[in-house]
Amino acid sequence: MLHLRLITPSDRTDAVARLIEDTVGTTHLVVLPGAARDPVGDVVLCDVAREAADELITALSRLGLDESGSIAVENIDLSLSQRAEKAEKDAPGEAADAVLWEHLVEETHEESTLSVTYLAFITLATMIAACGVVLDNAILIVGAMAVGPEFGPLAGVCTALVQRRPRLALRSLVALLAGFAVAMLVTVGFSHFMDAVDLFTAEALDAERPNTNFIYRPDWFSFVVAVLAGCAGTLSLTSAKSGALVGVAISVTTVPAAANAAVAFSYSEYRQAWGSAEQLLLNLVGIMLAGTLTLLTQKALWSKTTGRKTAAQGRGELRDEPR
Repeated sequence: MLHLRLITPSDRTDAVARLIEDTVGTTHLVVLPGAARDPVGDVVLCDVAREAADELITALSRLGLDESGSIAVENIDLSLSQRAEKAEKDAPGEAADAVLWEHLVEETHEESTLSVTYLAFITLATMIAACGVVLDNAILIVGAMAVGPEFGPLAGVCTALVQRRPRLALRSLVALLAGFAVAMLVTVGFSHFMDAVDLFTAEALDAERPNTNFIYRPDWFSFVVAVLAGCAGTLSLTSAKSGALVGVAISVTTVPAAANAAVAFSYSEYRQAWGSAEQLLLNLVGIMLAGTLTLLTQKALWSKTTGRKTAAQGRGELRDEPR
């Protein structure tokens, strides 16, 4: 269940209350006249099943509450209420399959911001991965994968394409491209420094490296892994599951590939640098393609599922009506 806290202009409160009452899957409606001070208005509280929340939030936005008032959504960890249980049962679809599109847009917008923190994380991840590829150390590669923040912009691009949000798409692409550009540039300098103190060597980079040589040897498996990672990451994001482990999967051939390209370029190993760049590009495209298709599939399946349940509920109501 989700909890909605709304601030409504007084002249729209009745319309908002009726909308909530008419939405299947809502309960615990509370209206507090004149309780809001900034902005001035009434406060309306209600609980809504996750599977009914997107439709309700969209309808509230059409009433202009996002401009003249406020729409706040919170997760309810525990709700001991038979009314809440009935609301969840009546709501169309399953909670785990529901996508809150406004929440998804907001979350990806925040994670796609080209901030100092984002640049720091992606740069540090790339530098850690650089150590991993030179030492052929799988532990360092995993550490770099855990630090990499690039899934946010990737998810932002996918969401923007499905929701037709050009500003979000531009913001995400800028964060993605600028982030990798800065990270790789700094890593080139880092590689020169490590070489100067005899911690990086050209011989180590040219060695067989059985644990990390896949990074600069793109093939069809690279694309398959990228597609699977894109699907998993998108499902994790839309179902409100933890994205930490998914972030590791997403980074498996992005941050390490960027790091290998930067280190190889610093040693004028252009063959490795080009192969790593191909790996990076191949996986970014695969992840974005898979993420976009996953969101489109979720949207289509959800519409079909809710349509079936709504139709079934309508037939049940007709059967229950006295003749």
